[in-house]
Amino acid sequence: MINRAVLTGRLTRDPEVRYTQSGAAVATFTLAVDRQFTNQQGQREADFINCVIWRKSAENFANFTHKGSLVGIEGRIQTRNYENQQGQRVYVTEVVVENFALLESRSQTEQRTSNTNNNDNFANNAPQAGSANPFGNNGGDNGSSVSNAPTSNQPAQPVDPFASNGESIDISDDDLPF
Repeated sequence: MINRAVLTGRLTRDPEVRYTQSGAAVATFTLAVDRQFTNQQGQREADFINCVIWRKSAENFANFTHKGSLVGIEGRIQTRNYENQQGQRVYVTEVVVENFALLESRSQTEQRTSNTNNNDNFANNAPQAGSANPFGNNGGDNGSSVSNAPTSNQPAQPVDPFASNGESIDISDDDLPF
């Protein structure tokens, strides 16, 4: 039998961590996963998947993620049921997370959060002023740093790490994987 679920999406709220009577941590969260097609209005809809993660992974997940974080998860689908306080049988389907990956850097998460809070018009993936180029230079060999500070009348533009900026790119056949 195969029961595997692999999802990529954004958290709809901060993970909620609780502890069992035996001291095991358990975190629950909901993951918004975009559908691959659009509706009749041309908008992309999303599915909201309930997830649960256990023990040390639950604590780590809760420490490093929050509402809006882009994450990838891997686990299995589980169904369970219980009787609520009104005596009704409640059925729950959720993904029990076994592995997860943080799919954006902390600076991207903080920038997106600050952009949302400040109601900025900048693109969500635009680097903040003075942020470091992750490639160390501007695609050339001169080691010059890149400044992405927006002027007062133009929004910040994302850095293209593959732009040559007029300089030739030296690639030998030994660099190619095939």
